Amino acid sequence: MIAVVYSGSRYADWRLAEKGRILHGFRTTGINPYIQDERFIYQILNKNTHLINNAERIRKIYFFGAGASSRERQAKIEKVFMQFFKNAKVKASHDVLASAISTFGNEKGIIGIIGSGSNAAYYNGRKIIENNYGLGYILADEASTNWQARYVLKDFLTESMPQGFREKLLRKHNIDRKTILDKVYNTPNPNIFLTSFADFFLENKDDPYMENIIKKGLDTYVKTYLVPLSETYPDVTLHFTGSVANNYSEWLRAIAAEYHLNVGTIIREPVQNLLKYYLNKN
Repeated sequence: MIAVVYSGSRYADWRLAEKGRILHGFRTTGINPYIQDERFIYQILNKNTHLINNAERIRKIYFFGAGASSRERQAKIEKVFMQFFKNAKVKASHDVLASAISTFGNEKGIIGIIGSGSNAAYYNGRKIIENNYGLGYILADEASTNWQARYVLKDFLTESMPQGFREKLLRKHNIDRKTILDKVYNTPNPNIFLTSFADFFLENKDDPYMENIIKKGLDTYVKTYLVPLSETYPDVTLHFTGSVANNYSEWLRAIAAEYHLNVGTIIREPVQNLLKYYLNKN
């Protein structure tokens, strides 16, 4: 049995397969080695019945996740997983590589991610070419749900948002100044709190206030990530993965076109294509 895992900050999508057939598909809490310690990651695994029941049967695990960009953090994931899945070989890699494989396969091009976080890179058909992007939810993540939430919560706290939108936000989320500041500054995974607003943002995307924030984020993302990459690697295909890229695909395509960039494929979740890729290799 093999397992393929694609994890953002909010969720980790899992597929368990054997002899070319999917046995289980499910989600757990997101696994991010940059902000979670080994004990926390182990607890995530130990709370899922599919994983508990199949732990000894799994022989290979391909994990791709946000925060797994360095060899040190990849080793952290591999160590915890090998403790839980005692018969498995584990390979951990970055979520950007997963997105590239799921859209390009072995072809080259520019891959973008906009979901709970955001990133972009050039993929040469075999590996991601390193760059200075992907600085995380505090310094970067332009256009992502994290980025959107930072703007909205700041406007909420400074009473800078329209009253009608404020009332809608409070009907959906029981928040106040103390709760927000405590979640952002005094919890081990503030990004999970920030991404919890994703559904509300999508439900209200046509509200002029929210639409302006979403489009501002997408424009910032295109200027910050895609324009420099397209200048370095001209005339290559541009594909996307991620919930934000998928949910606001028309706006993303339109804004990219303003910078003379043509967006190709957009898929919400790479895990299914990743599974097909690795089933062909096993």
